[in-house]
Amino acid sequence: MYKFLLVIFLVSGFALAARAQSPDLSNKETKRDSINLHRDSITSKPFAPKIKHDEKKYHPDSLHSPKKAVIRSLILPGWGQVYNHRWWKVPLIYTALGLLGDAYVFNEGYYQEFLALSKYREHGTAPSPGDKYYNDYILYQGQQDQTIYDANDAYRRDRDLSIMGFVAFWGIQMVDAYIDAKFQHSYTMDTDFSFRIDPTILNQQNMLAQGFNGPVIPGLKLTLSF
Repeated sequence: MYKFLLVIFLVSGFALAARAQSPDLSNKETKRDSINLHRDSITSKPFAPKIKHDEKKYHPDSLHSPKKAVIRSLILPGWGQVYNHRWWKVPLIYTALGLLGDAYVFNEGYYQEFLALSKYREHGTAPSPGDKYYNDYILYQGQQDQTIYDANDAYRRDRDLSIMGFVAFWGIQMVDAYIDAKFQHSYTMDTDFSFRIDPTILNQQNMLAQGFNGPVIPGLKLTLSF
């Protein structure tokens, strides 16, 4: 009798244990759904909102040529500025060229004068009354020869500088005409301008070299976008 009850108890325990180990179908469905969702997330493309940026557009002006502006300025100073509609630059150009031209005439006149006086001193001769530099010879007769030679060299140097300045300024106004035609007339620029300010550390390289033992200097970094 006791053996029979023990057998019944053991069978009942195994039955309950087997029932307890039966798979949970509801939990299985949940796991299957999670696997499908994970698989769909891998195969499908992630959603990302579209960011619209206003791109800069450059519209070339085919009617305005930097080459034409340079050629005009080469032929006649100020013509390229007129071509670029920079009328106010023309008086400035001719004022500068006029001053350099006047400096050339002034120094050339005195150079020729002291050159003639230097030749008289070098050859030991004197001009006759009525000659071109007779009055100047009498005026500087009391000066030493070296003073006449130095004055001749000085006026020659200033004359050469005047010529170089005239040629250089002629070239400068050609470059100015090219820049105006290239960067102010060849394209119509938009007005898109933005900036961003970010915190930063000013001595990052020193920190790396010193093993992070140096002082930390905070700062701001300005980024411009145009």
